[in-house]
Amino acid sequence: MPNDKIGSSSQPTSDKLSNTHIPMWLLAELTYACPVQCPYCSNPMDISASRKNELTTDEWIRVMRQARKLGAVQLGFSGGEPLIRPDLEQLIAEASSLGYYSNLITSAIGLNKEKITAFKAAGLGHIQISFQGSNRESNKLFGGTDSFEQKMMMTKEVINQELALGLNFVLHRDNLHQVKEFLVMAESLGAEFVELANCQYYGWAMHNREHLLPSRQQLQDAEDVTNEFREQYSGAMNIFFVAPDYYDDRPKKCSNGWGTTFITVTPEGDVLPCQSAKVIPDLEFPNIRDHDLASIWKDSALFNSFRGTDWMLEPCVSCPEKELEYGGCRCQAFLLTGDARNADPVCSLSPYHDKVTRVTDVAQQPLDSEDKQPLLFRNMANAKKLRAQKTEAS
Repeated sequence: MPNDKIGSSSQPTSDKLSNTHIPMWLLAELTYACPVQCPYCSNPMDISASRKNELTTDEWIRVMRQARKLGAVQLGFSGGEPLIRPDLEQLIAEASSLGYYSNLITSAIGLNKEKITAFKAAGLGHIQISFQGSNRESNKLFGGTDSFEQKMMMTKEVINQELALGLNFVLHRDNLHQVKEFLVMAESLGAEFVELANCQYYGWAMHNREHLLPSRQQLQDAEDVTNEFREQYSGAMNIFFVAPDYYDDRPKKCSNGWGTTFITVTPEGDVLPCQSAKVIPDLEFPNIRDHDLASIWKDSALFNSFRGTDWMLEPCVSCPEKELEYGGCRCQAFLLTGDARNADPVCSLSPYHDKVTRVTDVAQQPLDSEDKQPLLFRNMANAKKLRAQKTEAS
């Protein structure tokens, strides 16, 4: 990546995608504070214990109004843990009044019957509850909290109050064998939607990749179990199995195409084209306190940096599939090659594909814990340790 900042000045794309696409989805990351300590968290690793710089209620309302004016119709309240925000009910009510379909993405820690009732009355459309394991012990191990019974009770309560519910199970090397247990549990609870989401390697998950990346056989076994369950319970529950990028031969679109569909706003007000974009160090991120969303979406160098295809290098620029995947994930390209403009190494046509195959080859072998760095859980102590290591290295 060149030394000049990608986001330092406006770089409009010839495709004029800023005028032909609208941000359909707004992800409001209300806070990075969180009671769980997932080692695969996609939030930044350099988290701070301070919440003083989080957007205020009025600032979030301004964000929602500006995004709605741009055309956004879907709104996700996320974090960290959004339930930590005392103004969540107010924000849900404002979202409803603006015409959003809103989704609460939560660990369910801090949720109760009264809050579910209040959120539904305020206009919340959907709740997604995450589980870190299929039983109390594994959920505690990978979430760092003894919250399994709480999650189960709140899942039942959401269904009892007839609010749309989705369950999210993040899959990795150490819990892929629990897929059938996850599905049986979800079906017995009456969930409408289940996402079996294999880890994608950004943030804390990238740091812990050697512990989390499954073998091909593990992945195949989990997919077989999922397909068998679909056949047995056809139509009763929507099940989505999201495979890890590293085992595909073509990459996914970067947020459905960088700067075409998604807007993420961080707790401090930085505006991103995807949740993980801050891993790319040569980008500058406009802040909602300094600019309105319309100008950020249409004119900022950040959102125009990888819009369309004009930015592409070979082999992407000559690839007949370039408008199908738009070169793949820019964050993944940076993390694996050091340059966000390179072809995503997941692609078998990428000259950097060996950077993925070397990793997946290692994952076929048993994990020798003596040769690996310890699994790092997302908490303030580990974040402080990482900041100190980063300072020493610089």
